[in-house]
Amino acid sequence: MNKTTTSLVVGANETLTATVSPANASDKTVIWKSSDTAVATVDTTGKVAALKAGTADITVTTKTGGKTTKCTVIVTEG
Repeated sequence: MNKTTTSLVVGANETLTATVSPANASDKTVIWKSSDTAVATVDTTGKVAALKAGTADITVTTKTGGKTTKCTVIVTEG
């Protein structure tokens, strides 16, 4: 993932990027997940939406191989 930590204000969005290795992997499908969807959600493209103040871990996992990495999102009031 391109970041391990990021800070957003409520209402903001940021797109995280995941790179699957090796570059010639046959299945580059990844699954995005938020540890607290009340604080921040993430869609299938890695776009994070900050919903309320708090902290959430955004994880991305490869569909094959199950490799996982995370980015901690800190959401603050604007």
